[in-house]
Amino acid sequence: MSQPFNYGGQAVIEGVMMRGSRVMAVALRHPDGRIVVETKPLNEAIYRGPISRIPFLRGLVMLWDTLGLGVQALTMSAGVAAGEDANLAEPVAFGAAALGGGMGIALFIALPSFLSGLIAPLIPSEWLVSVIEGAIRLLLIVGYIWAVGFLPEMRRVFAYHGAEHKTIHAYEAGAELKVEEVKRFPTAHTRCGTAFLLTVVVLTILIFAPLGRPPLVWRVLSRILLLPLIAGISYELIRLAARLADRRWAQILVAPNLALQRLTTREPDESMLEVAIAALQAVLAGEEKVPAARSSC
Repeated sequence: MSQPFNYGGQAVIEGVMMRGSRVMAVALRHPDGRIVVETKPLNEAIYRGPISRIPFLRGLVMLWDTLGLGVQALTMSAGVAAGEDANLAEPVAFGAAALGGGMGIALFIALPSFLSGLIAPLIPSEWLVSVIEGAIRLLLIVGYIWAVGFLPEMRRVFAYHGAEHKTIHAYEAGAELKVEEVKRFPTAHTRCGTAFLLTVVVLTILIFAPLGRPPLVWRVLSRILLLPLIAGISYELIRLAARLADRRWAQILVAPNLALQRLTTREPDESMLEVAIAALQAVLAGEEKVPAARSSC
């Protein structure tokens, strides 16, 4: 029997972060070979309160909180990998995340809008201008992911990403959480952040085209200001696609999302699967017992 679709996560440096509805857990491969696991309770108001039942708003709040959890997980992983106290690096990590987020908005949101705005007077159809803008945005995103995939460190992160997906698949299918069972599942997953990016790109085409041809400055600003709305809609669409994954039309719609994950995931080795399994098992245990804990195995 399949399990509820309540679990997700992300890959970090030499590890995996898993999130449930009550706790998050980060499992990391220590330089000495141990698996270090840390669990923390989640914000009850966000994940189990009234906000979690309000469509569109819940997506924005959860995505913002997930960003913070991701920074914490990356900080922990960097600290364990370096054998240092992760708390010392946390302010730097949040600063780097803010800088990276700003650069991402500039490169993937503002720049395509600026470039398409320059050629807009030459094109009679606003729909075509919007499609060109979306195509530029998609090419930039895919090109960036493809380029960083050549870095050895990122290839390992992408492999842990694959391990995370395989483990979630196994749990949702009701399979035993053992390496031999988990390894047979695919590395792509419908609720992946990669799928979220592609959904955002498609929605920008559909939402911005009817807005006409504002001046270039307002064209760029409108893309940035409407980003929260697009993110909230994208979140709901991905949830819907996951619920209806057995429908043929839904499988056709998510096929591009799954294809794009060939760039962001790699086939993990057994040691990586062990880490992902440890993270999910810690979350499953923590759903019954919330207090934070740290252990190693």
